[in-house]
Amino acid sequence: MVFREGENVGLWGRSSELAVDGVGATLSGELGIGEVVTIQFPIPLPPHVMKLRAIVRYSQGLRCGFEFLVVTREQRETMRLVFETLSKVSETT
Repeated sequence: MVFREGENVGLWGRSSELAVDGVGATLSGELGIGEVVTIQFPIPLPPHVMKLRAIVRYSQGLRCGFEFLVVTREQRETMRLVFETLSKVSETT
């Protein structure tokens, strides 16, 4: 979700990289470098949805890289557990 011209604009996308500090994604619309957005994505652990504010650090057409702006200690711990869970799943497949 990005705020433009007095209204919230929602885009959907698919992430390709996820890290504690940011995410790379391909979106349904273009964003400009420096735009601040709200990113929401599902995770396999409670609360089952991660919602973070981020800034666009690179934009190449529909492909963007985002840096998270504020991540609480609880959110960082949740993401650490998500990474641990996902790495265990990938080891068994």
